[in-house]
Amino acid sequence: MAESDVHPESFTAQGLGWVDETTRALVPSIPMSSTFLRDPDNGYSSGRIYMRDQNPAFEPAEALITKLEHGEQTLLFGSGMAAATAVFMALHPGDHVLAPKVMYWSLRNWLLNFATSWGLDVELIEMTDAAAVRSAIRPGSTKLVWVETPANPLWTTTDIAATAEIADEAGALLAVDSTTATPVLTQPLLLGADLVMHSATKYLNGHSDLTAGSLTTRADNDHWQRVRSVRAQGGATLGSVESWLLSRGMRTLFLRVRAASDSALRIAEHFDHDDRVAEVLYPGLPGFQGHEVAARQMQGGFGGMLSIRVAAGEAAAIGVAANTKLWKRATSLGGVESLIEHRASIEGAGTPVPLDLLRLSVGIENPADLIADLDQALNR
Repeated sequence: MAESDVHPESFTAQGLGWVDETTRALVPSIPMSSTFLRDPDNGYSSGRIYMRDQNPAFEPAEALITKLEHGEQTLLFGSGMAAATAVFMALHPGDHVLAPKVMYWSLRNWLLNFATSWGLDVELIEMTDAAAVRSAIRPGSTKLVWVETPANPLWTTTDIAATAEIADEAGALLAVDSTTATPVLTQPLLLGADLVMHSATKYLNGHSDLTAGSLTTRADNDHWQRVRSVRAQGGATLGSVESWLLSRGMRTLFLRVRAASDSALRIAEHFDHDDRVAEVLYPGLPGFQGHEVAARQMQGGFGGMLSIRVAAGEAAAIGVAANTKLWKRATSLGGVESLIEHRASIEGAGTPVPLDLLRLSVGIENPADLIADLDQALNR
């Protein structure tokens, strides 16, 4: 069988078929040395000098993500935020960047409170509207367009291919936060994006036991080399144990994402016309505003994330979260366990999130049990 004939489910489950050349082990060991031996001539034939950005533990996960995303190279980071901010830190003072109004709250805050103080010209726009993107672009000045799709926590969807065309015409890079979609459902680089970011803490790892981030590039260009420098010189790297955990977690990526997507759709459909719920936000519902775009660029499912707006308002929403038994009240997403969160309380003042909204991260439990638990909590 030719390598090109192997399905991504297969090479992911086997970690690209990794085998230790010396011991023939099927599972990588965990390198712990912080430094590497010099050659007699003072060189480094091993290609390694110092563990910080040359950790051999990075290689299995970076190689797998690169192949899944159809990219040129991947870099691991110590968190999703470290990966995302590196993209912006590799720009220059005065550069204009576009980002969505609805996006991951921590990155939105960082852009408005830190990136601007370093001289970046940050503009938040309605990224789901191609006309708004085209209108906001400043040819020659706009250097980066940042997209998150589906976007946390309203799950709005952006047309990656259309946005890539607009960015490319203006000479800007397009970076996509594809944390929610994962490479199982969407490959942004094939749709024209230049960079794809994952908070690997979430679905890539899938077990809520590490923080990590990844960036994958379509081409090894000047901006990418600056990103590499940001990681190396800023030290925003991952540890050996965390790298090993990420590699292990990704072996079940396809099973987990597909199970969560199937369950999320079932839950969304169950509560879509429930009088206790004012609105269900999920790209897989035909009535959802971004469904057509999602159906075009998400293959095999619509992800494991959805939100519900409780008809009785903010206090009732908080009460529903308090009364679930199987759903766990916790921040984060993408793990094997299902989580529920009153998102506006977490984001605080200035959040664009409706006060009656509950964010749901669907795990791999039996969906009938998850529905029953939400039912009893809504009744109470």
